[in-house]
Amino acid sequence: METFLICLVVGIAAQLIDGTLGMAYGVSCSTFLRTAGISSAMSSACVHVAEIFTTLASGISHFSMKNVNVSLLLRLAIPGVLGGCLGAYVLTSFADSILSPIISAYLVVMGFVIVSKMFKKTDAGKEKKIGFWVCPLAMFGGFSDSLGGGGWGPVVTSTLVAANHDVRKTIGSVNTAEFFVTLGESMVFLLTLPDLSSFLPSILGLIAGGVIAAPLGAVLCKKLPVKPLLGVVGGVIILINGWKLISAIVG
Repeated sequence: METFLICLVVGIAAQLIDGTLGMAYGVSCSTFLRTAGISSAMSSACVHVAEIFTTLASGISHFSMKNVNVSLLLRLAIPGVLGGCLGAYVLTSFADSILSPIISAYLVVMGFVIVSKMFKKTDAGKEKKIGFWVCPLAMFGGFSDSLGGGGWGPVVTSTLVAANHDVRKTIGSVNTAEFFVTLGESMVFLLTLPDLSSFLPSILGLIAGGVIAAPLGAVLCKKLPVKPLLGVVGGVIILINGWKLISAIVG
């Protein structure tokens, strides 16, 4: 019960961040689980199984708030699933002692990506033509998402917003596409990690927290000034994973 309640709080906080910014649910949850001593592969698996439910709730909420561009959603979902499944397979094929420093370094980079968004101007009302380059971007986003337990939002949302796509529609579309990406990744994890059921309290806590917070996150996406939150979230991710990376190198 204690594990469930802790993960419930983590899930609520992470989903509020993700629903508002279009990123950082997986990165935040994965950072917490890896800090608690869970392996990189198992952390990513727990987060993605939980995200099946949280991304579904978030997607429905964003649809109801008219935050979704259907054309962009379709161009993100299919290549994102392919990249995510490949990344999940790679993650479960290598020892954690090899992958852990790599994942920590990757999450530090994602932290800096999130912080960098504080200093970039965006055109919140601008609709742009969706180019073909969105498909390889989604494939790379899905691959990095599996490896780091999160990264779909930091990679895909950040790139689209930096290219001056409408912020609100980008966040809503990326969050909704993430349901399909997460579903594909979770199927690979379930097939390759048979002991995943032993982490059920953690998964259930993340699910409950994420589902509870998803509707509020969609509302905050429209109303909350996000730049200070970007700095706080990115800074915490950098500090925690930077410490883990230094410990792995020194140790």
